[in-house]
Amino acid sequence: MMIYLELLWSFMKIGLFSFGGGYASVPLIQSQVVDLYHWMDMTEFVDIITISQMTPGPVAINCATFVGIRVGGIPGALVATFGCVLPSCIIVLTLAFIYQKYRNVPVIQGILGGLRPAIVALIASAGVSILQLSIYPRTDEAFRLQNIDWLAIVFFVLCFFILRKAKKLNPIFVMLGAGGVSLVLYLILKAAGIPFPFISA
Repeated sequence: MMIYLELLWSFMKIGLFSFGGGYASVPLIQSQVVDLYHWMDMTEFVDIITISQMTPGPVAINCATFVGIRVGGIPGALVATFGCVLPSCIIVLTLAFIYQKYRNVPVIQGILGGLRPAIVALIASAGVSILQLSIYPRTDEAFRLQNIDWLAIVFFVLCFFILRKAKKLNPIFVMLGAGGVSLVLYLILKAAGIPFPFISA
């Protein structure tokens, strides 16, 4: 029973303070799931984020569902998802009423203007953490040049270039393409008896 209360409380906090949604919620989820409760390590967390991006729906809610299943099965998923959604529902209904009534007040515009840079900082923080783990998976060791995953860097640069040049391209296709190329490389390297770079020894 205690684990369900922890899931509920944890994701209620995430839902309450996830200003900006999407990637802005990732560092908050990380602080609760990885740092505070230790429900999973950073590698598992990045996998959860990746899966959450490939499935329909907001990142925070998808993460809540996946973490809930990981920690407490189907009931855990329901509790975590409910906890994540509840604060947003209450706050959005309240803010929608206030915004419609006071949207032209300078104070409201000032508050929104102050929140935008903070949200950009949250997104950047989450992006740097995930990028660091992607190109240097052995975070428990001292930094060594040979531990850098150069193939991951190549994938990152190529995907970044494609997304910047083809702005109308759906990112899902880039993710599927990267996954497909990774699968082909894995099969080729496995047939040749060479360890796949993305898989730690």
